[in-house]
Amino acid sequence: MTTETTADAAGTTDGCDEDGWDVAPDDEIASVVEMAGGQLKAWRVGAGLRAGEFGALIGYGEDLVHKVERGARIARPEYLDKADKALGAGGKIAALKKELAEARYPKKVRDLARMEAQAVEILFYGSHDLHGLLQTKQYAHALISMRQPAYPMDEVERGVAARIARHGIFERSPAPTLSFVLEEVTLRRPLGGRLVLRQQLERLLEVGELCNVTIQVMPTDTEEHAGIDGGIQVLKFPDGSAVGRSEGAYNGRPVSDPKQLRILELRYGMIRSQALKPWESMVYIRDLLGVT
Repeated sequence: MTTETTADAAGTTDGCDEDGWDVAPDDEIASVVEMAGGQLKAWRVGAGLRAGEFGALIGYGEDLVHKVERGARIARPEYLDKADKALGAGGKIAALKKELAEARYPKKVRDLARMEAQAVEILFYGSHDLHGLLQTKQYAHALISMRQPAYPMDEVERGVAARIARHGIFERSPAPTLSFVLEEVTLRRPLGGRLVLRQQLERLLEVGELCNVTIQVMPTDTEEHAGIDGGIQVLKFPDGSAVGRSEGAYNGRPVSDPKQLRILELRYGMIRSQALKPWESMVYIRDLLGVT
C-alpha cells in the first residue's frame, strides 16, 4: 500500500496536498481548474452536503475539498471518480478528467509539449541523457526518481505522465522530422535496472524504424566531438521561425536570433557527421540489446 493510499484510508489528506498540484493565479489553466472546482461545489451543495461531510464520505480532508472547489488545487483523477460515485453524478463529474488532463502537468512541460506539437523539425543531441520523446515510462520513472533533492512520489508520477503524454507527436500527421544523436554511454548505463534498459533499447529500435525519425549513436571512443560543450536542441516551426538551446552557448538560455541559431545548427551538423550513420546506429543498438 502506498503512502498516498494509506493517507486516504486514514481519512486525512492525500497526495493532492503535496507539492506540484497548486495552481498559480496567473497560470493560464487557472480558469479551467476554477471551472471544475465550481462544478464540484455545485454538485456537493445540491446533494445537501457540507465540505467536511463530503470529504469524510470520499476519504479526503475538509481543507482539501475547499481548495479543490475554489480552484486552488487540481482535482486528481481518483478524487473525481470518488466524487462522481458519492454524488451519483453518473459520469458527469468523472468526465472532468479530460478537461483537467493538461492542467495536471507542470507549466514548463505544457509549454514544451505545445512547442513540440507545433514544430515541423526537432534536432536533439544529449550529452548524458535521452530525449523525453524517446523514453519509456519505466525509464522516465527511474530518471525522475533519481533527482536530488528527491521528489515526492506523487510529483514523480505527475512528471512521468507529462513526459509520456508528449509521445503523441509520433502520431501526428503530417509527421515532423525528428533527429536524435545519443551518446553511447547513455545506452549502456542501466538506470533503473537491466530490464528497464532493455525495454528502452527496444523502444529506440521501434522508433528508429519510423520514416520521419533518425537516431544516431555517438561512440565513446570518438577522437573528434563537436558536442563537448553540452547538449543541443532546436525546434523549427511552419512559419520559418525556430528556437534553440545549448548548455554551452548563450548562458544556456533559449535563443531565436537567426545568427545564434545558425551556430547551433552548424554545431549539430558537425555532431551528426561525427556520430555513427543511422543504419550503423540501429545495428549497434541491436547488438547492444543482445548482450543486455
